[in-house]
Amino acid sequence: MQNKDLSLFEEVFKESPEIKYPKEGEIVNWEVVKVEKKNILVNVNNQFSWLVVSREIWNTVDLNTLTPWSNIDVMVLWDSVEKWLLILSLKRANQIKSLDNLNKYYNSEEIITVKPTEANKWGLLVDIDGLKWFIPVSQLTPLNYPRVEWADPSKILEHLEWLVWKEFKVKVINVDEDWKKIIFSEKAAISETRDKALSRLKEWDVVEWIVSWILTYGLFITFDGLEWLVHVSEIDRWHVNDPSKFAKVWQKVKVKVIGLDKDKISLSIKRLKENPWDLLAKKYKVGDTIKAPISRISQFWAFMELEGWIQWLIHLSEISHWVVKDVRDFIKVWEEVEAKIINFDPKQKRIGLSIKALKENPKEDTSKEEVKKENSKENISKEEVKKEASK
Repeated sequence: MQNKDLSLFEEVFKESPEIKYPKEGEIVNWEVVKVEKKNILVNVNNQFSWLVVSREIWNTVDLNTLTPWSNIDVMVLWDSVEKWLLILSLKRANQIKSLDNLNKYYNSEEIITVKPTEANKWGLLVDIDGLKWFIPVSQLTPLNYPRVEWADPSKILEHLEWLVWKEFKVKVINVDEDWKKIIFSEKAAISETRDKALSRLKEWDVVEWIVSWILTYGLFITFDGLEWLVHVSEIDRWHVNDPSKFAKVWQKVKVKVIGLDKDKISLSIKRLKENPWDLLAKKYKVGDTIKAPISRISQFWAFMELEGWIQWLIHLSEISHWVVKDVRDFIKVWEEVEAKIINFDPKQKRIGLSIKALKENPKEDTSKEEVKKENSKENISKEEVKKEASK
């Protein structure tokens, strides 16, 4: 009986097709038989089944999406016909496909979407099928670039970590021969959009852009890949100590293009408003009287708050015709006073104000009285001389 079974087995074995054993380095497409915990059982050439173990799956596929009879690509890392042993890798097969795709994207300059998984002070790391590639800080668009006061490394890293897992549209701008240095660029992906936006822009245009960063020296404004500074001197007509009081990050603000030289743009917010000195010049001239509150006082000056937030000083010599040692003895803060405009140059942003010019000078009156007395004395003397001569 045993000899008969053995003979039958030998006959079946001879008639069965030859076992197709995969070769090392080969990438094959096989059918999933079963997903077990973190392993995948695949059908090898419809002849036997083999496991793809968890360390060779990595994070290249969501096991929940795999079902029996679906197909996957795996790479044969090692084979031994004698020992009847295979090492299969889904991770490595996907890496090879990714490298081929990246090379294709590099040559075609195609825009792709990636998600950074880590950050360091030099940029963002992108993990694709277990291979890590790079988006340098210098290749980020204005909205994502870490503009940090004094280039503080810890704050730069803090900002970059905030960008992890965010989707980025990028181009592949560098691929070396051994695939160890692949660089992505977000800037390159928007270069066409940026160039179009720049070509449409004209001097004196008013545009609404987004505030991307706020630093002590101004506001950074961005739109369609363009980013330029509204310098602190162009934020408001008056001195600006803190730009963050005028806008917030991500806020839309209107700005005026006041200079355009190739790709260098000069922007202003304050020039969207009429110059308060021009408004003042339309209303007043030299010799007019102006009434306004006193906003500040020091020993030698009183600051009058004029229209349009213009504050101008009145020197103590223009307070009274009498000697003034301390302005505070004559005027109080927020007291409304009248002053005469004694000189006015709106182009130079200068105005001269005087309170005493609206009042008669008592010293002049005293002098006139003394002159009259002297004249009357002189007339009396002349009369006396005549009387003596007539005698």
